[in-house]
Amino acid sequence: MQDSTASSSQGLARNPRLAEFVLALGGFGIGTSEFVIMGLMNRVAGDLAVTVPQVGYAISSYALGVVVGAPLISALAARVPRRTLLIVLMLVFAVGNIASAMAPGFLSFVGLRFLAGLPHGAYFGIAALVAAGAVPIDQRARAVSRVMMGLTVAILIGAPLGTWAGNLLGWQIAFAGVGGIALLTALLIRLYVPVQPIDTLASPVRELSALLKQRVLVTLALACIGCGGMFAIFSYVMPTLTQQAGMSEALGPLVLVIFGLGSIAGNLIGGRMADKNLMRAIPRILIWCGVVQGLFYFAANNVWTGLLFVGLVGTSMALAPSLQTRLMDVAEDAQTMAASLNHAAFNGANALGAWLAGLAISAGFSWSSTGLVGAGLALCGLVIFAAGRWLEKRTYGAMTQRA
Repeated sequence: MQDSTASSSQGLARNPRLAEFVLALGGFGIGTSEFVIMGLMNRVAGDLAVTVPQVGYAISSYALGVVVGAPLISALAARVPRRTLLIVLMLVFAVGNIASAMAPGFLSFVGLRFLAGLPHGAYFGIAALVAAGAVPIDQRARAVSRVMMGLTVAILIGAPLGTWAGNLLGWQIAFAGVGGIALLTALLIRLYVPVQPIDTLASPVRELSALLKQRVLVTLALACIGCGGMFAIFSYVMPTLTQQAGMSEALGPLVLVIFGLGSIAGNLIGGRMADKNLMRAIPRILIWCGVVQGLFYFAANNVWTGLLFVGLVGTSMALAPSLQTRLMDVAEDAQTMAASLNHAAFNGANALGAWLAGLAISAGFSWSSTGLVGAGLALCGLVIFAAGRWLEKRTYGAMTQRA
């Protein structure tokens, strides 16, 4: 089924690339805010008089905000014009981050990280719909991948730069800077992102109907499990390379750069593959993820092969535009809800991958066993995909099949 927004795409944006850049800028701010705290945990812990593991509660609080905010905002704002909603989401995100920088204590900091996480999923979901609606239908996945580029560039540049500035000038500067990016994005959205027609039939009930659609639920499960392997490896990549491969801690920034470059390449290639043949792209990408993540188990015994495979693991980001586009195809009238929930599912993948990898390491397996966890999750993703296709053929019949 074709995306309802894409069918009226012609003429919606005088300059689609500029609109995509503006939307990606917001994604850059969100990605920086999400990942920068991992490099500032010692500073935050010291200033707020807590332990480093306790700072992890702030990371979990942000993720919880993403999971709660995606369905809640999508339902309550069903009839709000998309451009207006994007501006409001960026303003809320700005407030959450600037207030985080001014938090007087740890508990307030944790609560404000929850606030900052609320717009995350809804912003990416709606931005993807707006970008897809501003280009011809056969270019949707590439438009989505260009918007997602903001998140991958944040891994490459935003988080390392924020970590450097935060350690030099105080962790507060990183969150205040993200707040400034969000305010700038809100202004640029008003100036350069096209207005799309309001769906007068939209309602919270209709958006919530996405949660009852078989193909939507299968795609979300695929995102939550199939993408978990990348996070299983990335969550423990530094101790894996330093303690198992013998890498110097001074090469830590290089690890982030290599992973970021891989995620950018994967995001762009995945978008092109999805536009060419979406339902062949998804299983092929999952097979690729399983192979490179499984081989990381062996590659991490050496510094340089380990670094190479960090980049290859980063290419697992190719799944993001494919799954986002798939949700556009199967969500029917609940486009906003389904698109937003995709990013909640990615946060679920983050939590699941890190948890399973932690269990493997705690059980006495090597640090690089995270690669085997990743390969297992990719294999589970393939099983979910195959089962979903079988159910789709059985339920919807031959007319809904896509080659």
